[in-house]
Amino acid sequence: MIRSFVLGAAGAMIATTCLAHVTLENRKAPAGTTYKAVLRVPHGCDGSPMVALRVRIPDGVYNVKPMPKPGWIITTKKGKYAKPYNAGHGELTEGVLELSWSGGKLPDDNYDEFVFRAALGDDLPAGKPIYFPVVQECEKGVERWIEIPEAGKKLDDYQFPAAELMITPKQ
Repeated sequence: MIRSFVLGAAGAMIATTCLAHVTLENRKAPAGTTYKAVLRVPHGCDGSPMVALRVRIPDGVYNVKPMPKPGWIITTKKGKYAKPYNAGHGELTEGVLELSWSGGKLPDDNYDEFVFRAALGDDLPAGKPIYFPVVQECEKGVERWIEIPEAGKKLDDYQFPAAELMITPKQ
């Protein structure tokens, strides 16, 4: 019985650690589709409120449109894509490479979500993840969720993993 309790407590601690970073609500999406990214932010930084969130958009993700969020200012950094994309209404050669929300405040003991919509390239390989590095700025401190796993490693092997999206086959 004690062993079961200890194993259960250890499992709960591991689950809590895994949920402590910024993650995507839907962690799988098919190549060649439109994806609604919901970045889940579980807290501020060690007791300090979060005041800004930045996310870098990976190659293969284009036509990014952030959702307005009351109390927050959205800023986008645009540039050239690594390759052109056919967006149905013409070819896209540049667009949002990074977006940020600032000006609001997320207390350390609260949870929030930040949303954007994007197209996933139809040539993204199924069965391979892509990563959205996120920087969380607080009144005191910064959390950089930017670690991208090397081949053969998992997100759980990292202390500050980037948000992961597993690409599934085209529908």
